[in-house]
Amino acid sequence: MGGLLEELLLLPLAPARGVAWLAEKIRVQAEEEYAGRQALSDRLAEIERARTAGEISDQDSAELEEQILEELEW
Repeated sequence: MGGLLEELLLLPLAPARGVAWLAEKIRVQAEEEYAGRQALSDRLAEIERARTAGEISDQDSAELEEQILEELEW
């Protein structure tokens, strides 16, 4: 019965709790998108470093970069 009483007492706060829940979901989504973009940026930087160091050819570099761009479009 304590759970029901608690819910009744907290009912006026429901809109604020809903907004807080939504804000948390948006924050998590934004962090996931940023992490994904950062990972792609890191991969592009690694490709450029390898190309500059002569570890991969310009053609291989272009192909790898194209693959990353295709991932972004997906």
